[in-house]
Amino acid sequence: MTRLVTAAALSACMCAAPAWAQQVFRSGVETVRLGVAVVDKGGQPLGALAQEDFTILEDGEPQQVQLFATGDLADADRPPLHIGLLFDTSGSMSADLGMARSAAVKFCNLLQRAEDITLVDFDTEVRVARFGQADFPRFVERLRNRKPDGWTALYDALGVYLDGTAYQPGEKIMVAYTDGGDTRSVMSFGDALTALKASDVTVYIVGFLENQGAREKLEQRIRLTQIAEATGGLAFFPATKKDIDLAYEQVTGDVKSRYLIGYVSSNQANDGRWRKLDVRLNRPDLKSARIRSRKGYYALMRPEPVAARQQ
Repeated sequence: MTRLVTAAALSACMCAAPAWAQQVFRSGVETVRLGVAVVDKGGQPLGALAQEDFTILEDGEPQQVQLFATGDLADADRPPLHIGLLFDTSGSMSADLGMARSAAVKFCNLLQRAEDITLVDFDTEVRVARFGQADFPRFVERLRNRKPDGWTALYDALGVYLDGTAYQPGEKIMVAYTDGGDTRSVMSFGDALTALKASDVTVYIVGFLENQGAREKLEQRIRLTQIAEATGGLAFFPATKKDIDLAYEQVTGDVKSRYLIGYVSSNQANDGRWRKLDVRLNRPDLKSARIRSRKGYYALMRPEPVAARQQ
């Protein structure tokens, strides 16, 4: 399934209550789900942690963990994994497109437990297609056929991906290969960040900035890092093929070792407000460990019953 999204079409969708505006990272209606990465001070993933090793605070209040799955690929209780790829084919990616294409194919080839891959390739326009594991050759062929041309609609591509996967059940990992210099989008950077915070997607960025000027490089590095960190993900800025391979290894290692933690919030108000989250470890021997997860979520907002509004 392939879909072409123009800037004008995206603008019309945004005016008509985009799906991400009401999206929260939940399974069903009640369960808040968090992807959690735990690494040691050297950045290596820490496995073999148990449910009792974690404490989840929502707006400072401890929550009762009711769903816990380890990063073990054999964990039968782990929900399905969906991979998203944002692939920049704009003219500014000419020098880096070959390396980016190889890295993207290698990444997806390793994560064979993923149920599908959603590819959003973009330049002046945004195109989206979803491939099952059996369609992997078609996915590779599509990547190979794209030639660098046009402007960069990165934020629109993010919006299209989030809108299309908003109600996919399970874990969602998105990897973006881009130089970050948005020159075309209808969606602003601020709106893109809000959309990401309202989603249940973890974002990893592979940013190709070596062919930009010093000022542009700094600006794009800051923005791309903000995009990744808003979701509990990571941003990498490789300068060589070796750097890309290292980034690829870290991303795949991170994805495979993440814990999935879920709970039903003790705050049942459907007020649409931001809920701050804090994930902590209970073990004194892991004081130097670092935890990455998203910082919060938007609660569901439900309209009042008609009878209540008429009183």
